[in-house]
Amino acid sequence: MADILVLYYSKRGNTRKMARLIGRGVESVDGCQAIIRTVHSNLDDGAEAKDPLVSESDMANCDGLVLGSPCYFGNMAAPLKQFIDSTGNLWFSGAMEGKPASVFTTGSSLHGGQETTLLNMMVPLLHYGMVVVGLPYSEQSLLYTTSGGSPYGATHWTEFESNRPIDQNEKQLCIAQGKRMAAMALKLKSTS
Repeated sequence: MADILVLYYSKRGNTRKMARLIGRGVESVDGCQAIIRTVHSNLDDGAEAKDPLVSESDMANCDGLVLGSPCYFGNMAAPLKQFIDSTGNLWFSGAMEGKPASVFTTGSSLHGGQETTLLNMMVPLLHYGMVVVGLPYSEQSLLYTTSGGSPYGATHWTEFESNRPIDQNEKQLCIAQGKRMAAMALKLKSTS
């Protein structure tokens, strides 16, 4: 069995919806399960945790990590970054080395920094020694999306009021990312 940790922060629920779609993709692969977790927030932003809070042992014991956040000025949200910044002992111990990882994001404008957010979220994963997994163009939705999606990871364009639903291409890319992560985790786990 491979456990894929889908770790996210969501202010308005859109990133949470993506996390669930990625989890569905993970669980469509035999022998894999999604462990969906969120992070604590000190922000008075109305964010309501709908999933259990992540622990360091969730990180250390997972077989793969999918990290998701809204796009804030081209970077991940502060609550997610704060949690990542508190995990120095995972880096020091090498607990995350060799595991697959990928990233996803939401953003309120089409050109609001989604790709830089994805790239910035990859940096701590590389420092952990993880194997970063993207989305290949064999995923047809990457060729036809007019809203969200990137070879760096799934994205969702929420519109300014954050009320635009996840469209069919964005949904397909989330599910495909979950499947790809699960398959990669199984492959890497069988070689270790």
